[in-house]
Amino acid sequence: MSRLRVAAGVALAQLRHDRARTVLAVVGVAVAVLSTTLLASIGFGVVETGQQKFDASGRDLWITGGTLSGGSGGGFGASILNAHEVSEDLDARDDVRSSIPMSFKSVYVGNGSGEMKTLVGVGVLGGGPFVQVTEGSGFEEPDTHYADGSYDGPMTNSVIIDSRTAALFDVGVGDTLQIGGSVESARQHQFTVVGISPTFSGFLGAPTATVHLSELQQVTGSTGTDAATFIAVDLEPGADRQAVEAQLQEEYPDYEVRTNQEQMQSVLQQNAVVLAVGGALVVLAVIAGFALTVNVLSIVVFQQREELAALTALGVSSRTVVAMVAAQGVLLGALGGILGLAVTPPAALALNYAAAEIVGFEGLVQSSASVLAVGGVIALVIGTAAAAVAGWRTVRTVGIDALPN
Repeated sequence: MSRLRVAAGVALAQLRHDRARTVLAVVGVAVAVLSTTLLASIGFGVVETGQQKFDASGRDLWITGGTLSGGSGGGFGASILNAHEVSEDLDARDDVRSSIPMSFKSVYVGNGSGEMKTLVGVGVLGGGPFVQVTEGSGFEEPDTHYADGSYDGPMTNSVIIDSRTAALFDVGVGDTLQIGGSVESARQHQFTVVGISPTFSGFLGAPTATVHLSELQQVTGSTGTDAATFIAVDLEPGADRQAVEAQLQEEYPDYEVRTNQEQMQSVLQQNAVVLAVGGALVVLAVIAGFALTVNVLSIVVFQQREELAALTALGVSSRTVVAMVAAQGVLLGALGGILGLAVTPPAALALNYAAAEIVGFEGLVQSSASVLAVGGVIALVIGTAAAAVAGWRTVRTVGIDALPN
């Protein structure tokens, strides 16, 4: 214990002696820790936010046409054909309370000024019970345009938008918007804003315009296939979710039937490359922090070789000399870790603000206690590993022959 106290005291004195070198090493470790905690916070936040969005929908099962991915024609590439008929068949089951086909398409939207913007057009059957309307009445009329598949019924020409869309076009409830799958189609279809809703913009992270499913199909030219992106299924209370999922999967082998959690896992699998890049950045950050700390400690050993050799000549044991150098690495790791962890919360807040402004999602960066704990462990590992390397180099380079002649 006495040897350790001496080693720690000398190590602290050495770090104080060359403060610029100490600050450089501490910043290097802090950057490694901060990079790790922020990337881990983003990963944790994305999973949590995504799961919360699926759970908040109130749906039990999701039926999709395969992997949900961006399609070349806009919207999502996956599609369910004859969506209205499939939904009717599902509603006829005793264990299904309701099923709602939904479609997501890129649409052109304008306010009559001549300028068009590309937004996400959402088509839902009857508005959907989970569409939360914060202003206006929402859809008061059913989807009459479908007319049992003829698509010749009257269009309601009603649209529900989110607050971002309202701000983009400076419109509110009662105003009109032009919506279509092309600029020409948009100019031919006038929709009246009947409500403001954050439901789909919060789910997609983008400005949205929500209309009846058949009307979205009409203005985007997809009535021939009656295509939908997926069907959200709500089961009756007490229904066995796993059993119903298996039955529907057998009944519809060409489609994918998933629970909320499985659907979220599917989304994560699609972004495996992005997750791998994030993991690689974490590894690189840790390696950079370790390399910088080792380099600084190596410089310490080189610059102090005469003093350390003098201590050896005076009878100080090699273990004590190595402990002096190693203690500096541990202290640098601890200081860098404290700094990195201290900067993580404000950095997470800044990233959350930027994410909300750019992609529309809030709370994507969540610095949980486990994430901060991992950052602290990494800091100590970097410092300890760097100390071990520096200690080994001390034994090899410091000796009586290092004393000046």
